[in-house]
Amino acid sequence: MSEKPSVLILGGLPVSSRHLTTFLVPQDGEPLVSFLRVVDKYSVIPPTTYVGSEFTKTIANPVVNYQQGNLLLPATIAKVFEPPEGGKPFDYVFDCTGDTTFDRPNEIQRDHTAKLSYAIGLEAAKRNVKAYVRTVGPYYESSNDKPAEEKEELKPRGVRGQWWHEGLRMLAGIPNLNLVIVRTATPYGPYSLSGIVTPRITLGRVYKYLNEEMKYLWSSDLRMHTVHLEDVAGALWAVAQWMEPLGRAKANEIAGETLRFYAPEKKDLLKDLEGHLPKGADPVAPFFNIVDDSDSTQGSMGQAVADLFGINFGFHGFIVNTKVKVDFDNMVEEINIKHVEAWTEICLKSDPKIINPTVQAYIDGHLLAKYSIAYSGGKIKRIVGYQLKRPKLDVNSLKEIIQSFRADGFWPNYQDTV
Repeated sequence: MSEKPSVLILGGLPVSSRHLTTFLVPQDGEPLVSFLRVVDKYSVIPPTTYVGSEFTKTIANPVVNYQQGNLLLPATIAKVFEPPEGGKPFDYVFDCTGDTTFDRPNEIQRDHTAKLSYAIGLEAAKRNVKAYVRTVGPYYESSNDKPAEEKEELKPRGVRGQWWHEGLRMLAGIPNLNLVIVRTATPYGPYSLSGIVTPRITLGRVYKYLNEEMKYLWSSDLRMHTVHLEDVAGALWAVAQWMEPLGRAKANEIAGETLRFYAPEKKDLLKDLEGHLPKGADPVAPFFNIVDDSDSTQGSMGQAVADLFGINFGFHGFIVNTKVKVDFDNMVEEINIKHVEAWTEICLKSDPKIINPTVQAYIDGHLLAKYSIAYSGGKIKRIVGYQLKRPKLDVNSLKEIIQSFRADGFWPNYQDTV
């Protein structure tokens, strides 16, 4: 493409689309786009979710148009696809929509993830977008023994995973949609509250304050693969540029993977679901993992946090791990009570005080459960030619996250050495 593309980003503001926005329209360089529209349910000014100061500065650029909108309404989807007055139609669409909450009911996940994404995909196909990039998180069961390649048939994990996967199949069933799927490892980076990494940084600060050894459940070698959000943004952009000259059929030949059917818990919710493809009618779509080179594990991640704060780090033994297996919910509640109480004390002792902390020490139970995240990142390097900008998670990566919160006034200033 000789001229810069016009781009539409939908959903995902608290996770990936914020970083994609600042990647496409950097503060210290030329925009990569001719026009960028970002749409999500949140208000940014005034904010109804934390987006970070960098994003707020970026959307002040005249190239960027941020719209608050309910994409569950068909009329909103049609409206946001309309180009600006005098502008060209959107070339690339980045679909970052979907409910990322682990324990949502089946009905909500179906409507807010699978049905929503399919409706957006239909509109994109109707308008002949040159690249439609769909993101999906690490919502699949993977073996801890070996990182999984894209061609492996991984079972979606939980209700969330089932409906995200079904949504991918529905999108892949739209024949004239120039679809590329990008599955991330657990993302981390500045301004990011979600995922595995930021909560563990917060716990490191808690155990520094308590002057206790920080102990994790399970084992050191449990893989928890990671990817910096700068590389998530870079990979999304790279696959869109890769798709544009190829088209869907050629892209399928080069990088297509079969998306097998996995029945959700409530099979009756598939009845009359527009776009659903039954077992045996499995579609193919280009599919890439994006993961860094750290081969992150609980041990490596915990040690980086320990080194950051200068604390001791280890693992609970057989007795505690067995108790957790038997009474998981109560044990998680006990752990959270201890962490939240200490974090609250730190925030109240901060100068200035932090009364309602944006950064939290509470950890959802599913983040403490025993499961691995292990994906191979070779395919996107080999086929697309993408090269990681942040290949390793290390102490400096963690420090960068703290500094982003501190700059926005959300990291406590109390006996801090970081």
